[in-house]
Amino acid sequence: MSSSRRSVLIVDDSALVRTVLRDVIGGMAEFEVIGTASDGGQALEAIRALAPDIVTLDVEMPLLDGLATLERIMRESPRPVVMLSGAETVGGVDLTLRALELGAVDFVRKNSGGRARPMAEIAVRLHSALLAAAATNIRAVSRPTPRAAPAVRIARPLAATAARAAIAVAASTGGPRALAEVVASLPADLDAAMFIVQHMPRGFTAGLARRLAQLTPLGVAEAEDGELVAPGRVYLAPGGRHMRVATGAAGAHIALDDGPPVWGVKPAADPLFVTVAGAFGEAAVGVVLTGMGRDGSLGLSAIRDAGGGTIVQDEATSAVYGMPREALAVAGADEVVAPADVGAAAVRLLARRHQRAGR
Repeated sequence: MSSSRRSVLIVDDSALVRTVLRDVIGGMAEFEVIGTASDGGQALEAIRALAPDIVTLDVEMPLLDGLATLERIMRESPRPVVMLSGAETVGGVDLTLRALELGAVDFVRKNSGGRARPMAEIAVRLHSALLAAAATNIRAVSRPTPRAAPAVRIARPLAATAARAAIAVAASTGGPRALAEVVASLPADLDAAMFIVQHMPRGFTAGLARRLAQLTPLGVAEAEDGELVAPGRVYLAPGGRHMRVATGAAGAHIALDDGPPVWGVKPAADPLFVTVAGAFGEAAVGVVLTGMGRDGSLGLSAIRDAGGGTIVQDEATSAVYGMPREALAVAGADEVVAPADVGAAAVRLLARRHQRAGR
């Protein structure tokens, strides 16, 4: 194998998909295919024999399915795994999200709106996912999966007053696992609204919101255009739409739009962070979590310039340290912490600014 190219094992029960993926990946300068497997059992044998750098793994397969295979990989021989998902149902989406919680680096969607996506589009997305896999901190993604809170926990009723403080969060590759820890770390009496931008396509963010809602008594949901921003609520940007915060006579409210991608992604964190800085000023905290690229760094700088607090995920727990590193270089950070400590850090920063303002 070429020392300059990362080796990839393709695992899919479809012979056609294996052939297409071999051709697509074989045309990438950074990667080469070391082998293929048609089911989970073959995949585990191939990993032991070939030691690939990266594995692409179909979510739904007969015999040993994608999730069971992924669990074995992360337990026996951890390495970056990119899931291939044909999810078109709630159950399929949940399987894909569960794979991310178990340690998969990213996923590539094979279908959209009930139709197969154009191969050129899949190739671009797959290339991006493989680059993220190549940059992955395997120790971070192979950590134990965050445990969900008991299902009996009930969301706090919607507050009647508008939020006077805000926490804005950016996440990309490795984000769902990090977000689970962040949301679980929030106090039940959080007197601020939280906004989350996770780089994720349409059809998956509603499922992510449902899963995050199991971890906290706070209300968690996909954001809706025009809704009033209330304290004690967590608003997740819908896949494929930017989320901003606008101000009006009744207070801050959500503004969704279908503008062009920013930094190649939609939703992007920078448009949100800039508007959170304008709406909440020193009563805002920005948080940049794991991910590829630089989204969130300029927005975090805007929050800092408005007097707000800044938090960046530490390198040791970041699946991919690109976004946190860039944010730290551009905006700096009041605190550099693991995701499980974000809630306490954000509350501390908001309390300090509250005390300084004499409120």
